[in-house]
Amino acid sequence: MVHGGGFTGGSGGNVRYDGTNLARKHDVVLVTVNHRLNAFGFLYLAKLGGDKYADSGNVGMLDIVAALNWVKENIEEFGGDPSRVTIFGQSGGGGKVTTAMAMPQAVGRFHRVIAESGLALKAVTPDEATDVASKILAQLNLQPNQVDQLQQIPYQQILGAMAKLGPAGNRFGPVMDGRNLVSGNGPFDPVAPALSAKVPMILGSTLTEITFMKTTPLDAIDDAALRADLKKTLRVDDAEIEKLITLYKRDFPQADNTRLFQLIATDNWLTANVALVAERKAAQGQGAAYVYHFEKPTPVHDGKLGVPHTVEITYVFDNLDVPTENAITGTGKDRYPMADRMSRAWTQFARTGDPNVKGLPHWRPYSASDRAVMVFNDECKLVTDPHPEERIAITEIHMQQGQTSRA
Repeated sequence: MVHGGGFTGGSGGNVRYDGTNLARKHDVVLVTVNHRLNAFGFLYLAKLGGDKYADSGNVGMLDIVAALNWVKENIEEFGGDPSRVTIFGQSGGGGKVTTAMAMPQAVGRFHRVIAESGLALKAVTPDEATDVASKILAQLNLQPNQVDQLQQIPYQQILGAMAKLGPAGNRFGPVMDGRNLVSGNGPFDPVAPALSAKVPMILGSTLTEITFMKTTPLDAIDDAALRADLKKTLRVDDAEIEKLITLYKRDFPQADNTRLFQLIATDNWLTANVALVAERKAAQGQGAAYVYHFEKPTPVHDGKLGVPHTVEITYVFDNLDVPTENAITGTGKDRYPMADRMSRAWTQFARTGDPNVKGLPHWRPYSASDRAVMVFNDECKLVTDPHPEERIAITEIHMQQGQTSRA
């Protein structure tokens, strides 16, 4: 299990990743991983400091490779099977495992992938990464030719330099360095990585991921606020906003303005890209892609959160009785059947490469002609190409803005 938190924070020691119930109920061995983060894991210095820093933009990912090597060599001593290793993660963890699918050093050390609410389409370019490194050096009063001196600077000062730049100046993540990532614009752009074509994967998202963010409106908004918020979030013109609102109102007639914003912003952030990655994976015609959409709402905060980012983790790990997790899932008994289904499907997939288990409809792999999506709710169902016009509209926006490329 690779933790969330983007490429900048988080810990595999978080209580929500406790694998006790998965091991006890489903006879699996769970390994959680920590790795270097932010400037300590993804500060690309090769253009400034030369060949000895060639791997500097991806050492956080190379830590994960080292963990996979450890698993391959040692997991039998813990009752595991080195020929059936699944790498999985949520949010940033999903980005990390999909990045691993494109790394020559990682491929062959895992046999299935699960990416929950997080994907890596593109990587950071060397020019973008060098710009960030130059800004960090400037904050530390170092010249571009003084890269070696970074090793003598206390970590607190490096964290302080990052803080002064703020999120906009701190785009840390895997770098397309030609060594650890070598093809295209990133792991899944413009196509799925050939290195892991045979590896099956599960990928998906939740209905209102965006409510996890503190800036997302939860209380009522009027028509003007809906349009202004969407225009700021999607960065498109008024005509495009009206088109999206019309589509979503048609397919979600019970949604008020607040929920409409949450649905559109979520699809823009994650769900459309889940479909795109699954399509590119399926186009290889080898390892299957199984797509899900988690739609069971949480009652906490008077139901205003809907189905937020991270909510499905508790169900996958079957950790419903952990007090800290009740803050996001609630305490109702209706949660238990879902946790049983999801934890069984995830561990069955880890064991066999196929997530089909008793209690779920037959889960078909995704394809461009049959966009099968498993909807997880109190009533689970397999849906073919849910909301296709919305998917196409948002994917076209991403293409126009250069967020992804046409294959």
